[in-house]
Amino acid sequence: MARSAAHATVTVVPGGDSYLNTSRVKELCAQALKARPDAELIELDATNADQYAFDEAVSPSLLSDVSVVRIDNLQNADEKFAEALISYTKQSVKDPASASVVICQHEGGAKGKRVLDQLVKAGARKEDVPDLKKPDAQLNFVYKEFEKRKRRVDPAAAQQLIAVLGGKTGELAAMCEQLCFDFDDNPVGLERVNQYLTANPQVTGFAVADKAMEGRTAQAIVMMRSAVEQGTDPIALIGALAMKLRTLAKAAAVRSGTISQAEAKTNPWVLRNATKQLGGWTSAGLSHCIRMLAWADEQSKTNGGDPLYALERCIEDISHKGR
Repeated sequence: MARSAAHATVTVVPGGDSYLNTSRVKELCAQALKARPDAELIELDATNADQYAFDEAVSPSLLSDVSVVRIDNLQNADEKFAEALISYTKQSVKDPASASVVICQHEGGAKGKRVLDQLVKAGARKEDVPDLKKPDAQLNFVYKEFEKRKRRVDPAAAQQLIAVLGGKTGELAAMCEQLCFDFDDNPVGLERVNQYLTANPQVTGFAVADKAMEGRTAQAIVMMRSAVEQGTDPIALIGALAMKLRTLAKAAAVRSGTISQAEAKTNPWVLRNATKQLGGWTSAGLSHCIRMLAWADEQSKTNGGDPLYALERCIEDISHKGR
């Protein structure tokens, strides 16, 4: 029978999403300390710690007979440190009750894989965490963040969170927590999510682009100027507009069969929304608007440029679908 996380002598958490990796290491340390309230927590970084620091950490001290040792960046351990850890793993398996608990964080990848394999072979417990690279995995993560707080979130709201914060797992988790803390809505809807994301330049840029693509030039320009007056950097809005148009171009390529949905490497929900906005667009029109945004980007980075004028020109052209 496998030992629980709290009672495993040596546990290794390799790779996966860096936020989830770090979170899991913290959870394992907390579990081990709860199971052994007399233990002392000792933190080591394998990048600069040596075998003597490790030997001292797992040995009895004046404060405690056992300890919970957290080792970060195991992939950077030198040969002597790795040998000491592997040797300890083999010995502690024989008498886990009186041994110190060691929890190792490893960034994954090829570096340090040999040490990882040797530790598992010696009896260490390996605990994998997901990498959250695929949209479905990110969506499941958002749902679980709400579920663990006994709350629900609308699919559209969850997709919006991923569209803006996907790839930034820590920020995504913090936003889910904040939404649950601040609002009693169950499920939490898209309006609540957008209410919290309005300060994000990407969301503002997407909203401006949506208004422009609906042909509402004046509303889009007013929204853009308001964002700039409130401190949003024009170059951030240009970047968001460009991302929106690139997604539109991918949607057009998928619809024409030029590329597959997998090759587009875009969140399916975002791609579906972009497909709905393709009406009236041509390849020439899209190309023109993307070139205009590149020009606006240059204007924002040039001392003599006028980024607001450039942004307005881009919005006007997007409103007319590049014609």
